[in-house]
Amino acid sequence: MYSANLCCCQRAISRGENLVLPVETEERVKRRALSVCQDHLRKVLEITRKIPQMIDCFSTDDKEAARQVFIEIETAEDEVDRARRQVSQELAQIGAILINREDFLRFTNLASEIADFCEGIAFWTLSIMERGWKTPTDIKEDLSKLAAAVLDTVIRLRETAITLSYAPSKTLEKAKEVETAERMVDELYRDLEVKIINSDLKMPAMLLLRDITQLLENSADKAEDASDAARILSFAM
Repeated sequence: MYSANLCCCQRAISRGENLVLPVETEERVKRRALSVCQDHLRKVLEITRKIPQMIDCFSTDDKEAARQVFIEIETAEDEVDRARRQVSQELAQIGAILINREDFLRFTNLASEIADFCEGIAFWTLSIMERGWKTPTDIKEDLSKLAAAVLDTVIRLRETAITLSYAPSKTLEKAKEVETAERMVDELYRDLEVKIINSDLKMPAMLLLRDITQLLENSADKAEDASDAARILSFAM
């Protein structure tokens, strides 16, 4: 029996197949999966941190700095995409021993959408600046507050994900902080939407600003969705 199993293993290796050895327990592969998911989320947080920087450039009308931040965001988004593929590859290699692979994948995909929204925010913000469309100071100030609130929401999401490593029982508590932060984003978003609509902005600028605020609000929504996914993961950790 031993020699037969050995021959099977050798044939699988020769075909380039990935093997999950018996010593690799479900607990161990959970830690592997969680590690790559957390690294992916760290990169999502890095790109989110650049959004307040972009809005600061918008507030001071610093086009050169805004262009540089946009380039950094595009580079960071590529890093997020590579990290997301790494998660998928890792889960594929782990195989059926991890029965809740879909939960890890859902968590990562939700977080990736935040990075996509950030790239859109930066692109449309730079577009307004490049065209020289003027924006009232009070709207710029409120936009800065909204961007900061979104960043806070994603920071709390990462804190929630980190608890999965050392204290899964606290994940539910940390996820509630994400919900609270997301509600603050909602309040700022609604107030800013009304202010934009009631402004004397040119229609193209108004439409783009509304797109930017919507993308910011969507980012916070995805962070809350990802925190719900982290709750589900906590039950299995």
